[in-house]
Amino acid sequence: MWGIAVVCTIVGVVIFTNGIVSSVGNIAPTRTFASGETVTVPIDPANKPAVYLSSDTAVHYECQITNGAKLAKTTGTQTVTSGSVKWEQILVINAPSRGDYQLSCTTQEQADVRYGVGRELTSAAGGIAGGVMALILIPGAGLLIAIAGTITVLVRRSGARKRLAVGG
Repeated sequence: MWGIAVVCTIVGVVIFTNGIVSSVGNIAPTRTFASGETVTVPIDPANKPAVYLSSDTAVHYECQITNGAKLAKTTGTQTVTSGSVKWEQILVINAPSRGDYQLSCTTQEQADVRYGVGRELTSAAGGIAGGVMALILIPGAGLLIAIAGTITVLVRRSGARKRLAVGG
């Protein structure tokens, strides 16, 4: 019975880890491009798309997008690391509908800069919350099963001992 608790704990930790890793993987830019390059990106407003910047130095940037989509600056500093690349979310994309959009970004400085399109950091909240719930609920259920099983065994043994003592 306590083996079930151990297995449930391991399963909960694995699901939690996978939830965190996949959430971060879904946020990080999947399409990257250089300063001055124009790219066609498929945008689905439901995915909460965002523009990210990767640079070793501070830069001034300017981005444009086509087909009636709007770019809005993000508040605060929000970063995500994918592999060895640190991405800073700089803009959110407010697209009127699902489709392909032309996006370009430029910098004033001569620096090693990459841009990328991913998802807003807030869109990972569901995956992270699900992972946390799995980390709490699955091991908790295993622990309850183990405790209930232990109590059941102890009560039955006690009853069997009493019956043997009375009958003997």
